[in-house]
Amino acid sequence: MSVLSSLFISHGSPDIVITDTAARAFLQEFADRGPRPEAIVVVSAHFEAGGVAITGDEHPCTVHDFGGFAPELYKMKYSAPGSPALADRLACMLRNAGLPAGVICDQGFDHGTWAPLSLMYPKADIPVVQVSVDPHAGPLHHYRLGQALEPVRKDKVLVMGSGSMTHNLKKAFAALRCGERNAATPPWVVQFVDWMDSKIRSGDMDALLAYRDRAPFAVENHPTEEHLLPLFCAIGAAGENWSARRLHSSCDFGVLSMDAYAFN
Repeated sequence: MSVLSSLFISHGSPDIVITDTAARAFLQEFADRGPRPEAIVVVSAHFEAGGVAITGDEHPCTVHDFGGFAPELYKMKYSAPGSPALADRLACMLRNAGLPAGVICDQGFDHGTWAPLSLMYPKADIPVVQVSVDPHAGPLHHYRLGQALEPVRKDKVLVMGSGSMTHNLKKAFAALRCGERNAATPPWVVQFVDWMDSKIRSGDMDALLAYRDRAPFAVENHPTEEHLLPLFCAIGAAGENWSARRLHSSCDFGVLSMDAYAFN
């Protein structure tokens, strides 16, 4: 029986769903790369909670948690079902692993979930459950969270961390306002991404967990951590002796690195 890889994707700007970019093309072609999941668990950078929260709605709504974009984005809906049974199972698994976890309702799909999934699985016919990040808990917490989620991969459940390899919104919005989606990538972004890629490919978990102190320009690329934390969940969900494949690399607005990785 094949076990699905865990996945980290950079979801980028909400308008990725309507803008012709390399990252959009990658996400649109993703479903052709492997088997169809039975369900999808998304650890989204835009779903924050103390402890761990898991969405338990049977029919989640679509949340437009952004402002200043094209009007058509606010009309979009991603109507995939939820899975209360899977949510309950995940909560039990996490609590057994020593992670306080609970199921909540009326959360809806944030754009860290619906924007990439609308490109990857546009039919919206696969059940989706969201899992929260805790921006105050750090990489090790999220690595352990991923480890606790690993068993569901054996049941053809895709565990996906949705965040961004780099996420300096101040710089990104400056480029967006000037219409510079294809702006040149500055050295401080390149050096950080290259360092992360090297440590991911070599499986250097100690260095990755300490990226904030060791990686070049870590704080410049992540003034706050929430968009990198899903990466550690994806790695943890791959198991102890994991390996990585870089599936995609591009950059939007010069400073939003759109890297994606699969972990086995």
